[in-house]
Amino acid sequence: MTTDRLVLRPWPADEVTAVLDAVRLPHWAEDFPADEGRVIAGFIADRPDALGPYGQRQIIERASGLVIGAIGLFWPPSEGTLEIGYGIVASRRRRGYAPEATRALVEFALSSPDVHTVYADVELSNPASVRVLEKAGLHRWSEDATTARFRTTTPDLSQR
Repeated sequence: MTTDRLVLRPWPADEVTAVLDAVRLPHWAEDFPADEGRVIAGFIADRPDALGPYGQRQIIERASGLVIGAIGLFWPPSEGTLEIGYGIVASRRRRGYAPEATRALVEFALSSPDVHTVYADVELSNPASVRVLEKAGLHRWSEDATTARFRTTTPDLSQR
């Protein structure tokens, strides 16, 4: 999957192993993997099905060819609802990459006949992530003292 500036590709199994073994690869940004990348690699190791077409992906900066983050759908959907999560390394933040990747993956997820809603929960103490979701077109629909909940849905389920 490609966007104007990014490639979103499924994690190669050998790169999951490299992250878990703390081995650096030359095509990774200097600060990849960040904490989120290590968490996702652990998730994939525990659930190999997370590498399927609707699963976890690396975010690659097209201009440099470097892996700069991770994004993924937590498949399978539950009653048509699917969670998305993402992370960009610090050296590539504030460039609009996270909203760009999120928009692309949300659109892809909503193209599945099994999905009508994509959501993400974010800590209110993380205003940058709140902005990512807003810029990606998700709408805040709920909030408590610590967490904002965002979602987007298919425009008309009867057209599916």
